[in-house]
This record gives sequence, structure tokens and C-alpha cells, in this order.
Amino acid sequence: MKAILFDCDGTLADSFGLICETMRRCFATAGLPVPERRAIEGIIGLSLDLAIHRLAPTVREDELPSLVAIYRQEFMAAKIEPAFREALFAGIEPMLRRLACRDDVVLGMVTGKSRRGVANVVAAHQLDGMFLAVRTADDCPSKPHPAMVLECCAELGIEPSQTVVVGDAIYDMQMAVSAGARAIGVAWGACEPATLVAAGADDVVPDPAALEVALGSFLESPSSMMQPVLD
Repeated sequence: MKAILFDCDGTLADSFGLICETMRRCFATAGLPVPERRAIEGIIGLSLDLAIHRLAPTVREDELPSLVAIYRQEFMAAKIEPAFREALFAGIEPMLRRLACRDDVVLGMVTGKSRRGVANVVAAHQLDGMFLAVRTADDCPSKPHPAMVLECCAELGIEPSQTVVVGDAIYDMQMAVSAGARAIGVAWGACEPATLVAAGADDVVPDPAALEVALGSFLESPSSMMQPVLD
């Protein structure tokens, strides 16, 4: 038995527009200089307090909880607007359902979202019961700390060496490496393929169809080695 642990934002769900707009609104409400979209995309995947601090390093740590509260308030307001609803990337849902039907793998999620955020995505796309272990920003230190992966592996009873992390950010790749797991980067998210490889990705795939091929290779190989899909 092996495990596949998915990041959410930028990997499964196209959340970039929602996150960037919410962060802009958060900073504007707090009277801080509004960061550019490229800078916001660079922190997606981190826990919220760390992400905000990366974008505004002069803000004192004791001020971060109030900024996190503003972000969450703005997020709830923005996500009901049609332009900012979180959709799964094309091809992701059927891939997940096919993987869930296999008897040689269990699925999990490792994400910088909150528990409530994960629950909203799962409910919106009828993915209940799909992810047997979930670790969020509410549960563990921020990526790239390996705790999310290690705790999921412990809960599932699967060694990190028999686990692969799928993500779009350098933090996902670094987390996987730190935990002793394999790592697959996806090229439709926050980072360029070369950046993901430099962060430790064993493979980088261009689309969900190629991801399913790479995951099939991982599951079928006794040594958990994967053949590259994207050069």
C-alpha cells in the first residue's frame, strides 16, 4: 500500500484569483501597501500568518493575528462572488475518483488552507471520504516543515518512503524531501518546472493527464521510482 498526499491550492483547486484578491483586500483594509499579484502567488502554500509576514516583514508578530482575522473575513466575502469561486482544475476530479477506486493506494491532503477551507472545497465538489488523512494550517507548522507529511503517514500506517507529495510550490517539494517522501511538481501552479526541480521534485508534470501517468508509475514500481514525464 502506498499514499498520495495532495496540496490543494494551485494543485487541485484553482484558488489563485480568490487568494490574490483576498490578500489585496486584507492589506488595503489594514492600511498596508498592497502587494503585487506575483508576490502573493509566491507565498501560496504557506500558513496564513507566515504568508502575511513574508509579504509585510515590517509588521510586528503580535499584529499578525489581527491581519489573519481580516484576511479570513475578506475571504468569506470574496468567495461568494462568482468571479472568485474555487473550481478544481480540469481533469482533477475524475483522476481523484479513479485513484480512490484503486486498492493499492490511499489519498490524503497536506495544505496551507484551514480545516474549514478544506471542508468547503470537499463539500463543493462532493469529495467526501476521498482523503483519508488531512493536515492543514490549523494542525501543523507551516510548510516546508515535514510535520504534515509525517503525521499523515503515521495516521495511514504508511512509510514516507512509500508516499508521494503532489504540489505546485517549492514549499511542497521541500516538505516532501524533509519527510523522506517522493515529490511530484505540477506546472500549472505557482512555480516554473525548473524551480520545482531545484526544490527537490522527482518529476514535474504539465497537466493532470500526465500527473495520472506519473502517479501510476509510482504506484506500480516496487522501488517507488518514477519515470520523468516532463523534461
